[in-house]
Amino acid sequence: MSNSVPDSKMPALLAFGFAGIGLVIALITGFSKASIAGGVIAGLGAIPAVFGMWKGIQQETQTTLALSVFAVLVALAMGAILIVVGVISWVK
Repeated sequence: MSNSVPDSKMPALLAFGFAGIGLVIALITGFSKASIAGGVIAGLGAIPAVFGMWKGIQQETQTTLALSVFAVLVALAMGAILIVVGVISWVK
């Protein structure tokens, strides 16, 4: 039975914000200098997104759950790409 609490998309929006901030940091300072820091910040976006997934499961709302799953994937992919680019530029 679901309760009448409206679904919350705020954790997913926070995750997208973290991914965006990580990308902006990498773009402003250059991929070779701050790509690892931007990747870590982008990867941290997975934390609120996983909380959003949990809320979506608890509230039995498909929209919150789907948006949060997508936010987890975006945050982890953005973080991984930025970290890999940073490590490659560090090795060169």
